[in-house]
Amino acid sequence: MNIDDIRTCIATASAELSARKEEINRLNVFPVPDGDTGTNMSLTMESVAREVAALPAGADGAALRKAVTHGSLMGARGNSGVITSQILRGLCEGLADVTDYSTETVAHALARAVEVAFQAVRKPVKGTILTVLEDCANVAQRACEDGLDVTSTLHAISDEALASVKRTPELLPVLKENGVVDSGGFGLAVLIQSFIAALTGEQAHLASAEDFTHAEAKVAIEHVRDWAGSDYMYCTEFLLHSDEVDPVEALEFLASIGDCELLVGAHPDFKVHVHTDTPGTVLTYMTDRGQVSEVFIHNMVLESEERADGIAADEAAAKPAERKPIAFIAVAAGEGMANILRSLGVDYVVSGGQTMNPSTKDLLDAIDQVNADSVILLPNNKNIIMAANAAADNAAIPCRVIPTTSVPASFSAMLVADLEGDLEDNVEAMTEVLDEVKCGEVTTAIKDSKTSDGREIRPDDVIGIADGSLDVVGQSVEEVTLALIDKLNDDLDSLTLLAGADLSQEDFESLVEQVEELHPDLEVDAQRGEQPLYPIVFSIE
Repeated sequence: MNIDDIRTCIATASAELSARKEEINRLNVFPVPDGDTGTNMSLTMESVAREVAALPAGADGAALRKAVTHGSLMGARGNSGVITSQILRGLCEGLADVTDYSTETVAHALARAVEVAFQAVRKPVKGTILTVLEDCANVAQRACEDGLDVTSTLHAISDEALASVKRTPELLPVLKENGVVDSGGFGLAVLIQSFIAALTGEQAHLASAEDFTHAEAKVAIEHVRDWAGSDYMYCTEFLLHSDEVDPVEALEFLASIGDCELLVGAHPDFKVHVHTDTPGTVLTYMTDRGQVSEVFIHNMVLESEERADGIAADEAAAKPAERKPIAFIAVAAGEGMANILRSLGVDYVVSGGQTMNPSTKDLLDAIDQVNADSVILLPNNKNIIMAANAAADNAAIPCRVIPTTSVPASFSAMLVADLEGDLEDNVEAMTEVLDEVKCGEVTTAIKDSKTSDGREIRPDDVIGIADGSLDVVGQSVEEVTLALIDKLNDDLDSLTLLAGADLSQEDFESLVEQVEELHPDLEVDAQRGEQPLYPIVFSIE
């Protein structure tokens, strides 16, 4: 077993986990705060695989272990991803300076992985990924005592991973109540099985999650608390680069304002994770002690609602839909935007927007998915209008394009749409209302430029775009948003504000308060759009 063998096994295991992430996610038949286990674990492993693949030819074991440790830490997402990163870190530490792999070295590495992973969780829970890891380590230790060779030991570990997963419902009552096994434990078993199969050169016979679910599994939606439970709204996670932070003190701080707290890594690179109602307070504390990057803040209440909606949608999809006289297809980036569009009557949302424009084929595929006699397309970006027109020209059914250049504009268009009406009547009404809508977008400049009136723009300046015209430049989202609203508000009645994925709820609420104070005559509708790149998008009419 050499370095190239291990690199290949890592790539194989990562690909297998990514291919089966939805299978792992589906073990959660109920809303689980903090994201989907399979998705988070696969993102973590994909980061590892990328960093390992980037190693130069001839890299030694030390370089490989560093790539695995660093890649997993940088890519870790959610509790399951962070724990996976710590398992990998422990394995690498346990294999330091090992040149001759034996049953003893395998057992030592797994024992170290258990130690590191358990240190990362303040309140370990039986029946989770940690239990599966510990059971595998115990089997490796028994293999040492029984004098088994390495290959036999690896087979025993692979078998035990699945056996341990099967036992998780007996250890964690909520799993038994819902007729499933622990998703994180199953994800770890997939990793172990696929890695060992690749290492031994044998054909992998990987178990399916369906082998472990019970026929009487509940389909009713119920809230399940991740790890020891969480009474907080926001899952907050980010990277911290610091030579000064005291990990013990920082963990105590995190525990004082939230739960499910994790701080893993070593100076200067750490991964921070906590459930809290005040993510801004967490970020302030950490930025006082180092540099923060890769910030992800998820509203877990909304995640639960989205999962419930997803399950309901899956059930509805199983039933043949009645053919509609007209269907509406819109393009949007951000689940919040997509949910609002669906609530207004949009039948199909194509993922896309600025920097990720869907192709004509993507739009044609969407048209093929809807069961309707005719279709209206809402491109919601000026760079997508041509593709939408091409799709309309080549569609198998009558199709028209409403030339919306932003998602908020399509909200207004959908409000006047007749969901059972005539195609051409809808096109006329929806196009006409666009003249009454003004749209603003706030983002960050990435290069030197100028505003419409000639003012200089530098990289990292915050800029405001009014109906496609770059009119405002400033140093903060708040400053630019308020200036942009002032510019567009000409005795209008209502304002729809959409918060982007990178804008914290705390900052969003503060901004809304200022808008309402400065414009008391405006009816403000504030929503989480979760769009990338644009912390604020709004329409005013």
